[in-house]
Amino acid sequence: MSLIPEIKPQQSIELLKELHILTRDGKINQDTRRKLKQVYHLYQFIEPLMADVLAQKGSLSLADHGAGKSYLGFILYDLFLKDKADATVYGVETRQDLVDKSVELAARLGFDGMQFLNLTVEQSITSAALPTQVDIITALHACNTATDDAIRFALAKDARYIVLVPCCQAEVAAVLRQKKNETFGKTPLSELWRHPIHTREFGSQLTNVLRCLQLEARGYQVTVTELVGWEHSMKNELIIAKKVGGGKKAARERQEAILRELNLEDLRERFAY
Repeated sequence: MSLIPEIKPQQSIELLKELHILTRDGKINQDTRRKLKQVYHLYQFIEPLMADVLAQKGSLSLADHGAGKSYLGFILYDLFLKDKADATVYGVETRQDLVDKSVELAARLGFDGMQFLNLTVEQSITSAALPTQVDIITALHACNTATDDAIRFALAKDARYIVLVPCCQAEVAAVLRQKKNETFGKTPLSELWRHPIHTREFGSQLTNVLRCLQLEARGYQVTVTELVGWEHSMKNELIIAKKVGGGKKAARERQEAILRELNLEDLRERFAY
């Protein structure tokens, strides 16, 4: 049992030390306390999804795309999956040094159901190291187009659930900025992003709207909420998608209309495949 009340009783203290949430002598400061609160809040959203898959199948595969130090994967495995015999967490990351460190840490902690793969997006879709179908895909603070890469991977793997925390979306804003003068003559809606700060904010908002429509068009029911209170970060929009059946034609039509109306047709390949 931890002496720090915020830490869940089933949580490995050794893991929290390795993730630098706790100091070597088991103490926690205000910054890491906030970080722990955020990841536990995200865990509350993902835990019922994992439980649902296990209840339905008796097994579970979860891939954390763009895993970095595999912070999220380790926490999910430690809190919920380490005693589940047929559960596997895959950390997919392009930086070999981070993969190596995660492999070493999982071995030291006895987390046998964790695997770490040094793969690009394209490689991860076709790699034999990953199953052809993955139940849950997560991407935490996936910057710019990394969220779209995770979506593409999830669709290719026919994921049952997709959990995304997008961050630092810049591509749409860049196209809005590039075509601003041209778009002024096409639609009065261009006033929504005429000022530079609005270009950035509107571009970020629009990026996530297009992503949600993309998922709905491919048969997912989408929920959008905040991960934590805005006092922590303005980049904590949480998108949860559940596979429910056939895609919505209306969602694709609305997506196409937005791209056309806002002069973003150059981005059709990214958002409307």
